Amino acid sequence: MKKLIFALSVMFVAVAMNQVSAQIEKGAKISFNKEVHDYGNIKYDGEPYCTFDFTNTGNEPLIISNAKGSCGCTVPEWPKEPIAPGAKGTIRVKYDTKRSGPINKSVTISSNAINEPEKVIRIKGEVGPAPESGVPVNNSGAPTNN
Repeated sequence: MKKLIFALSVMFVAVAMNQVSAQIEKGAKISFNKEVHDYGNIKYDGEPYCTFDFTNTGNEPLIISNAKGSCGCTVPEWPKEPIAPGAKGTIRVKYDTKRSGPINKSVTISSNAINEPEKVIRIKGEVGPAPESGVPVNNSGAPTNN
């Protein structure tokens, strides 16, 4: 009787382990090589673009349905076609560098990824001061005739 109970227990454990290994998650998964881009100190009206590379580490096509900047000064571009399993893609972000001061913005990416259906990536840095105008102006800001 003990041998029968032991044999049934071993069979039960073996079947349970087999079912667990058969439950592979199906779906797209997104994995970024970086989640923050640091512009550092950038010149006023300097190079506005940065890129975020990602890979579909899932087993179904990845579809990015939207990418939205935290304000109008942060504009993302993303692939509109599905990204095959194992394939790579790029999200390109343009920041308006005609704004002096610190940069601390985000882009929210919406997709069918089962690991992160909404992923937030960030940009940071500092835009230098605007160049001084070569035209002399009066107190009201109008050009003078000097």
